[in-house]
Amino acid sequence: MAYKRITAEEAASLIEDGAMLGVSGFTPSGNPKGFFRALSKRAVALHESGQPFQVGLLTGASSCQSVEGDLAAAKAIKFRAPFSTNKDFRIHTNQGEIDYEDMHLGHVAERLRHGYYGKIDWGIVEVSDLIEGQDICKAFLTSAGGITATVVRLARHIIIEHNTYHNPNARRLHDTYEPTECGFGRMPIPIIAPYDRVGDDFVAIEAWKIAGVIETCIPEEARSFNEPDAATAQIGQNVAQLLAGDIRAGRIPPQFLPIQSGVGATGNAVFKALAASPLIPRFHVYSEVVQDAAIHYMLEGKIINASATAMTVTNEHLKMVYDNIDYFSKHLTLRQSEIANSPEVIRRLGVIAVNTALECDIYGNENSSHVCGSSLMNGIGGSCDYERNGYLSIFTTPSTAKNGAISAIVPMCCHVDSTEHDVDVIVTEQGIADLRGKGPMRRAEEIIENCAHPEYRPLLRDYLHHIAPRGHEPQSMRAALAFHDTYLRKGDMRLTDFSEYL
Repeated sequence: MAYKRITAEEAASLIEDGAMLGVSGFTPSGNPKGFFRALSKRAVALHESGQPFQVGLLTGASSCQSVEGDLAAAKAIKFRAPFSTNKDFRIHTNQGEIDYEDMHLGHVAERLRHGYYGKIDWGIVEVSDLIEGQDICKAFLTSAGGITATVVRLARHIIIEHNTYHNPNARRLHDTYEPTECGFGRMPIPIIAPYDRVGDDFVAIEAWKIAGVIETCIPEEARSFNEPDAATAQIGQNVAQLLAGDIRAGRIPPQFLPIQSGVGATGNAVFKALAASPLIPRFHVYSEVVQDAAIHYMLEGKIINASATAMTVTNEHLKMVYDNIDYFSKHLTLRQSEIANSPEVIRRLGVIAVNTALECDIYGNENSSHVCGSSLMNGIGGSCDYERNGYLSIFTTPSTAKNGAISAIVPMCCHVDSTEHDVDVIVTEQGIADLRGKGPMRRAEEIIENCAHPEYRPLLRDYLHHIAPRGHEPQSMRAALAFHDTYLRKGDMRLTDFSEYL
């Protein structure tokens, strides 16, 4: 049977004020863009006529400008979870206009099933192809898995966006699997190698739910990242050096372990360094995303297989995958985020987790989401799913920000996303702080001497000298504020007496 074809504008007109929307995709990949462009225009028109219009937005991770950016600018988002990196969304959230829950990506699907967010009124799903059955629609996803399988099962109504920009053979990359409910008798997720496939290549949608199918042809909005600069290239080399040392010491098996890396220029730099190192064997990736660098090194054979929930790649690299679909269908698997970020699977595989921080403190706590303690920069995403459950937890950051005006190594993080208990190693372009097997004072010395920028080391040493010994993990809020005040006002970096603040 053929489902009803509707325009994006007709689909947007079906959405009522206050509706909760569950959306396909993960990062800017796999998002239904045509529908949301029409929805944002409708929201603006309704507001101009004096009518209220806001929706709830549930996605697999961050999304694209057409989804959360334009909706935020239209003041049409009432609630949002679980993650964002979008500038417009950030602005309106920091102005207090949006109720935003920043949460671990691996938890989202299960929370949906347990009713944390109430009813999902509409599931909005981008597909590369579909089989229009009378009872069940087999929907084949595009460049991401996300939480789509859970969304379409729970949503009251579904709008499908068939995006012909994507090759229908994208189905050959997907492995769609939903775990059974928690409790006694729950079966383990049967993944024992990064390349295992345990589910279907489609998402099943009950046909009666489908309000219509939108036909579009819209490229992805995934952004490209800068080529590694001197700092990020050195960070990548330092990570490769650390892992090569662990192989020599027998802490990592000679066949190596799967790598997870977050999104961004530093993640690409890490893959580049690992691929270039003669001391690192060919390896697997078990991660949330694969970026351009991973696609490149898969074709070269340095990366054997990759498992992720999204291809967060430029359109040029997306075309590269589609043009080589026979190869990538054997080496690249796109999963639902609940599986990609599963603590059970991450721990079983022994994943090495490499993620990026905004700042780290001298004891190993890290902040990856907020500036000055209160202003949202990014959500935490899935980094903690991997850092808390991986075999080895590494955080990377340049030692300074704003052209050296701000130290990324600080006495106390202004906001904590991963505590010292979940951080094994901190890496900057200055060096490596291996925190394993060290108490707080030794960790502090390791971080200051190996990771802090030389310009800030004297100030950090003086801070540590003046607060110690004051318990197991010495701290002084007032002295930490004095540290920040010193460089934020661009004062004398040679300040050496914190005693008046203690």
